[in-house]
Amino acid sequence: MTILRQRIVEDMQLCGLTEKTQVVYVQVVRQLVEHYRKSPEVFTEVELREYFLYLKNIKGVAQSTYGVALAGIKFIYRYTLRREIPTLDLIRPRRKKTLPVILSISEVGRILGQIRRLCYRACLGTIYACGLRTTEGVNLRVGDIDSERMLVHVRHGKGDKERCVPLPERILDILRRYWITHRHEELIFPKRTTGSVPLPQATTTMTAKGVRDVFEIVLEESGVRKNATVKTLRHSWATHLLEAGLDLRIIQGYLGHSSPSTTAIYTHLTRKTEAMTVKAINQILDELWG
Repeated sequence: MTILRQRIVEDMQLCGLTEKTQVVYVQVVRQLVEHYRKSPEVFTEVELREYFLYLKNIKGVAQSTYGVALAGIKFIYRYTLRREIPTLDLIRPRRKKTLPVILSISEVGRILGQIRRLCYRACLGTIYACGLRTTEGVNLRVGDIDSERMLVHVRHGKGDKERCVPLPERILDILRRYWITHRHEELIFPKRTTGSVPLPQATTTMTAKGVRDVFEIVLEESGVRKNATVKTLRHSWATHLLEAGLDLRIIQGYLGHSSPSTTAIYTHLTRKTEAMTVKAINQILDELWG
């Protein structure tokens, strides 16, 4: 590891960035270095400007990739190299605003009903019933399940934030039934290997990719014709709670959202909102045309 890279990593650690973010930022810097084949310490502002124009106009990277590159490069110049680069403050990645796909309760049931292996049924069922992100689901520990208070303690969520969410009785039952099949002391979803290591001694969890692959298969088998992903389960859970009358602020806390505006998007997706909107429009038209 070069001295500069070591300094970057240490600065990220001091700023409290997660390990995942650290890995991504180091990769961003490496790609910049490989493009010009020299150290970031000697880059000119013109070169940085041309690099972002290259990413945008020549390479045509996704907006999310563009934004991550900007965040990583901004970090090293602001905190590690202590250089002011006005061009970096000029760049503003355009964010595409799209509404998430929402499944009805019956559609969720049809999809989950196609899962045959208990480990994936338990994992995807928990992800939906507790509004979890995929990685939060696969990384659940035995100690995260509070059966006395019927809560799930979600640790190391997005932004390294922790939260507690309600644990439905049916999910507790399916988690117990699955755990009995391996009895791992710490992991709820230990990873199966092709080697001789038994599940109770596994050191890693099921992969998020594996869970996503299974979801893709059962989605096809269910006949639900929506562009859904595992993340759709979380969106659907929030929308279903809102339709059931739960306060938006409470849902915000369960999802781990910092801003109410992030959660407010679900108000546009509920059937109740749609029905109220249609009713209001009909009343307006009745008054207009009598």
